[in-house]
Amino acid sequence: MRSTTRWASLRLAVLVPTVAAGQALPRTSPESARLTTAGVARLDSAMQAYVSGGKLPGLVIAVARDGKVAHWKAFGLRRTEPRAPMEPNDLFRIYSMTKPITSAAIMMLVDGGQLELDDPVAKHITAFGGVKVWTSSGLVAPHRPMTVRDLLRHTSGLTYGLFGETPVDSLYRRANLQNPKLDLQGLVTELAKLPLIGHPGEVWNYGYRTDVLGRLVEIASGMPLDRFFEDRIFRPLGMKDTFFEVPADKRGRFTGYYARIPSGGFLLSDSPDTGGFTRRPKLLSGGGGLVSTATDYLRFAQMMLNGGELDGVRLLRRETAESMSRNQLPDALIPLRVGSWVLEGTGFGFGFSVLVRPPDRSEGPAGRAGWGGYANTFFWIDPANRLIGLILTQFFPFQAYPIEEEFRRLVYQALVGAGASPPT
Repeated sequence: MRSTTRWASLRLAVLVPTVAAGQALPRTSPESARLTTAGVARLDSAMQAYVSGGKLPGLVIAVARDGKVAHWKAFGLRRTEPRAPMEPNDLFRIYSMTKPITSAAIMMLVDGGQLELDDPVAKHITAFGGVKVWTSSGLVAPHRPMTVRDLLRHTSGLTYGLFGETPVDSLYRRANLQNPKLDLQGLVTELAKLPLIGHPGEVWNYGYRTDVLGRLVEIASGMPLDRFFEDRIFRPLGMKDTFFEVPADKRGRFTGYYARIPSGGFLLSDSPDTGGFTRRPKLLSGGGGLVSTATDYLRFAQMMLNGGELDGVRLLRRETAESMSRNQLPDALIPLRVGSWVLEGTGFGFGFSVLVRPPDRSEGPAGRAGWGGYANTFFWIDPANRLIGLILTQFFPFQAYPIEEEFRRLVYQALVGAGASPPT
């Protein structure tokens, strides 16, 4: 197929995309998007209650359907001292919502022929050639090599060391992988020295795999990760407010990052003026390093929902984009578990969780795909209903409140004419 004229022209479009206009998705009314007035009012009331009840400093929500933003609203405060109201296009730390973007970068390179899904990771990062698997009887050779496909779907055997109490998790915690002196290459080198938590392809485990993917982007493209993102994704899609470092002239829109203290009120954990995202990091984390806005992330999500294209700019082949948001796991690895967090009926694609067996109607139809970030940011795309949901907060710990579940349930309750699940 790659030798055909059709693929040659598509490959050129992927490698040299046209620059997009750089603006928010078009707006429409909730009624035109078939969202009920009463349902939207219930949604806003529930989100406002998190702020009025002192649970969150602020948040932004957005709902898009058929390529248009039907509801987009800010609540509460961008920062508590000095007090500043939240605005709809403020900047948020999206942490693990970086992962789908890095995964899209990898799939662009797969489309372009620089990588193959079944390439052993050691083909590109030789340090992984000697990696072992921990078992109760000692370290053993993996049943097969870890592949790019494994990294994309979290079946690599890598972990974070944060969500479990296995001997491998303990080794990760002792390895000082948060060392500020490590760059991306250094982090990956250290990861390759540690044993895997299971044989590649045989376990689903949340871990550093997307940081390894970020390093693969650098190796395959010959660019630093931030430059690849900017040149090949952000600029073509018109994403002007997504970066590893918040520029000085945009920090007035950057949210504070807070924890709620037992006595009431909020503790500032990362300053929007002097915190870690106000300077270029040494480690460009493809797993959790980006800051973004509702405008920008909606454009990325719409590109994925459109099958890899937005406003005449094609980043991914349609079949590639669709494979990313289609379950790639066997039934034995479903549902997903991240520590105590269980995603019922949910599998995983290439960078996205994918709802396979909806436990009830409030979860939406099978085929809904998305992910979240540690600061309680979440998004999903729903092909059956041509729908995007996005919620951005500035608060930790993760899942302290069921805000994402409530947001999603209320969006689906407000939706008129919800479609059936797409074919699997």
